[in-house]
Amino acid sequence: MTSDNRFYVTTAIYYANAAPHIGHAYEVIGADVIARFNRLLGKNVFFLTGTDEHGIKVEKTAAKHGLSPKAFVNEIAEKFKSTWAYLDIDYSKFIRTTDPEHYETVSALWKMLQEKGDIYKASYTGLYCSGCETFSAARDLTPEGHCPIHQTPPEAVEEENYFFRLSHYKQAIIDHIEAHPDFIYPAFRRNEVLNQLSELEDISVSRAKHSVSWGIPVPDDPEQVIYVWIDALSNYITGIGWPKDMTLFNQYWPADVHVIGKDIMRFHAIYWPAMLMAANLPLPKTLLVHGFITVSDTKISKSLGNVVSPEDLGQRFELDNADPIRYFMMTSTGFGQDGSYTDEEFKNRINADLANNLGNLLNRTLNMLNKYFEGQVPEPDQTKIELLDKNTLDDIKAHYEGFRFNEAAQAIMEQVDKANKYVNDSEPWTLYKDGQFQTLANVLYSVLESLRQSALLLSPLTPILSRRMWEQLGLASDLEQAHWDWILGEPLKPKTQTCLGAPILPRLESEIVGAGKKK
Repeated sequence: MTSDNRFYVTTAIYYANAAPHIGHAYEVIGADVIARFNRLLGKNVFFLTGTDEHGIKVEKTAAKHGLSPKAFVNEIAEKFKSTWAYLDIDYSKFIRTTDPEHYETVSALWKMLQEKGDIYKASYTGLYCSGCETFSAARDLTPEGHCPIHQTPPEAVEEENYFFRLSHYKQAIIDHIEAHPDFIYPAFRRNEVLNQLSELEDISVSRAKHSVSWGIPVPDDPEQVIYVWIDALSNYITGIGWPKDMTLFNQYWPADVHVIGKDIMRFHAIYWPAMLMAANLPLPKTLLVHGFITVSDTKISKSLGNVVSPEDLGQRFELDNADPIRYFMMTSTGFGQDGSYTDEEFKNRINADLANNLGNLLNRTLNMLNKYFEGQVPEPDQTKIELLDKNTLDDIKAHYEGFRFNEAAQAIMEQVDKANKYVNDSEPWTLYKDGQFQTLANVLYSVLESLRQSALLLSPLTPILSRRMWEQLGLASDLEQAHWDWILGEPLKPKTQTCLGAPILPRLESEIVGAGKKK
């Protein structure tokens, strides 16, 4: 495997404190789109996701449920796996930080940093936010002295812990960021990290066991537990075998993309690079930092009662698959920005793009094909009109490569608009009536070919709907094995027997939406 055809993408691992909601889904869908797009390019992709299962918050929440921490995280991990299956997330490995091999990785990394002299023991007094599982400086808090993420006051903690010489790597991290403009995306996030680097101190990387018992023990010091961020960040190398089985690691490291939320950027852009530098390991190529998804412009919160899961949306809109959820999440806003979910915006976008525009074009074209050509793809002559040119295709590819999924979808939908307009302007029904059968064949072939191309182009975003389109177009080849070159290089073969089926996505009608809310 060469470095040119391998691709390693990860999500952050999700804290196993509660079941997943659409905020978690936003990130993992984005990573899945990246993975599917790169497979379409012919790359050998490894896609890692999973759960972060240690820490004081898990310990306390498990106790509230009357469960041991392990029993509790087992339930939560299964909920994440179930939701990812519902969203058709095609990951290579689901890692859990309670996996035995992860304990080995974290212990090995700890010993390596300790032998290098980058870990030392000292007494510490600081402000600890259990929600973030991190110590905070007073300057990082709100004017009220609260954590800016959780809006709660941190706890004053005094104990003897191990520290990592983070400050030793300050200049090396700055140099790396400045030398690699693609390291942090979007670009405006780079300045945030550089500002955070201006006052960099060594960090506590352990907690006393009497404070936090649920975690990986410090090697040779059972009274200390390894700090959750050292534990969590190491998952990216555990997932590909470091240090025990280096076969996958040598193939896939460094990661091409770490997909993370803006709230954990500091840990990934500062702590993680420093740890890798200390271990003499290459740094990941890109940190793709996304914003938050809110519900009606309000932060998702259990206390506010506005937590929405993907399965909730599926039931609310009577969806038989999750592609509309995937499509909306990736197209309602730029991936690096904050986005907002409302039922009305969801319904309007899905109806406009997928049901009315794309689905209706497929349905009416196949109906005409059944009526005029017994459902067989007709033979075009040299007057066949191309509806997708190479420049447009290159633009769509560049949008996917630049993580501009909303712009990729918009460009694809413009092609669908063009095909719809072409049908209306050409009036196939009139051509048939007037006996212009070759012109009719040219028109229908061009539209069918445009639909085939659209199915391929949308497949990273909507794999199930694309599969349905593929099947109705009579294509026997497996869409999962398709290649980007097929978009222009493998046109529909005349005499292919199509298979008109039910609409790929029924229109979401207001009468069947939100019935519980109305009640």
